Amino acid sequence: MAIELRVPTILRTFTGGEKLVTGAGETLAAFIDNVDGSHPGLKERIVEGEPEELRRFVNVYVNDEDVRFTGGLQTGVKDGDVVVVLPAVAGG
Repeated sequence: MAIELRVPTILRTFTGGEKLVTGAGETLAAFIDNVDGSHPGLKERIVEGEPEELRRFVNVYVNDEDVRFTGGLQTGVKDGDVVVVLPAVAGG
């Protein structure tokens, strides 16, 4: 079993059109690094800066819990977890 990443339409260019990709890691940061190894460019759309932190207009959930309230990139993840990335979309 692996950790699943549900990929929004706007980021699917980095996953070859896949809606769901899998990876491994003990923290959200390690998981994102692992997934970025197979899908280069995905990480830079989710994470920024030094020290690394989630981009301001990107919401990330692990099992329906907003990671901004559970430890951010240091949130623990395990096999069977589902990570959802929801970038803010604006227009007018």
